[in-house]
Amino acid sequence: MNTNRRQFLTLAAAGGLGLVTGCATAPRRIVSLNSKLQHACIGVGGMGHVDLTNFQSHEKLEIVALCDVDKNNLDKAAKLVPGARLYRDWRELLAKEGSRVDSVNVAVPDHMHASIELSAIRAGKHVYGQKPLAHDVSECRVLAQAAHDAGVVTQLGTQHASGIGDRLAVHLLRQGVIGKVKRVILCSNRSGVIDKYRLKGPRPAQGVPPPETLDWNLWTGTAPERPYAPEIYHPAKWRTWQDFGTGWSGDIGCHIFDAPWKGLGLTTPKTVVAEVQQSWRDSAERRGDTWPQSDHITWIFPGNQMTEGSELPVEWFDGEIFPPAEAQAIATALKMDKYPEEAALVLGTEGALLLPHTSGPRLFPHDKFKDLVKPNMKGPSHYHRFVNACLGGEMTESHFGQTGPMAETILLGTVAIRTPGTVLEWDARHMRFPNAPQADHLLRRTYRAGWQIAGL
Repeated sequence: MNTNRRQFLTLAAAGGLGLVTGCATAPRRIVSLNSKLQHACIGVGGMGHVDLTNFQSHEKLEIVALCDVDKNNLDKAAKLVPGARLYRDWRELLAKEGSRVDSVNVAVPDHMHASIELSAIRAGKHVYGQKPLAHDVSECRVLAQAAHDAGVVTQLGTQHASGIGDRLAVHLLRQGVIGKVKRVILCSNRSGVIDKYRLKGPRPAQGVPPPETLDWNLWTGTAPERPYAPEIYHPAKWRTWQDFGTGWSGDIGCHIFDAPWKGLGLTTPKTVVAEVQQSWRDSAERRGDTWPQSDHITWIFPGNQMTEGSELPVEWFDGEIFPPAEAQAIATALKMDKYPEEAALVLGTEGALLLPHTSGPRLFPHDKFKDLVKPNMKGPSHYHRFVNACLGGEMTESHFGQTGPMAETILLGTVAIRTPGTVLEWDARHMRFPNAPQADHLLRRTYRAGWQIAGL
């Protein structure tokens, strides 16, 4: 069944998109099973390097092109893929490669995700994109629509979603093992992150010339033009700045949110509100430029057949704002040394499910569930699942139709962070806040001149 744009947006507003089971997807463009998937890596430093090596391990994929704005990253990757065609500008790669490339992965700062991925999708490429899908709420909707229209295979870089632990958690939740769900608590309180990745600002008054190995104009891309400064943007601390990153909830939230989102059949939230650290809230300079080092976001979702009541609160805690005592007590009862630094906790009428990030689910009370028979959830890695889908295999675990509404929801939290204390009512169909129109402009950016992409 095909859907037109109006029907698609209605489905997207409901959060389900009809794409989880494939019932509303356009026919997938499949690469011949008799040939290798011809793949290009866009962004090959940091997580991009991890992506490259994982894709390289699939026997039916051949990396034929590499792209990075940083020559050092590009040279390092080129040694791993001798003979690959090299590019500094992703636009040149897409223009010159044409039909020689079937698929791409995109591992660049958040503010460039949508432009690159939308351009690749429109060029008929299958796309593996790093989380959080996009920088802005509106971009997520556009990407999901475009992928649907093009019939390409997509996968969000939530690699643990294909792992045994997360898939088992989804299974247990869907089976209703812990009864009707009352509350969901998500967190990322990873020690050392604040000092390493989250700067207080302000940005330097004056910049310096960028190193010759870095194309600063290409790196800046759609963001406002500004002088280069060492250490605080490239390669990792760009997440601190609102123009480039989406804060810690945007970065890690897709990992932590994924299993509860799927397992509980969540759709679009009714409201969202955020509390932030007082020092950030009191500083107009920091609020206009950086993300807070700690925050607490609460979404209220409509209830469904999985929930105890007509509404379900889902909360996010990060930095130095920690999960409540109720959560801490469950970890103690499970004889854990401490509450996991990153985890999803789902509280139900018959017990609780605690899913530490990168681990397997723990059920509480332990004695009540100790004899529960758990299914074998083995399967290919997240990367290999993407490649297999491009070659006609099973649909990916985190395709944009599935993860687009989730990413929208997470990024609504970044809007709430910038309007702290305001309960934002969300009209997903029309993509607006009826009770807070002053926040609507935070749903989308104005791209820098020369970097506009039609539809974004």
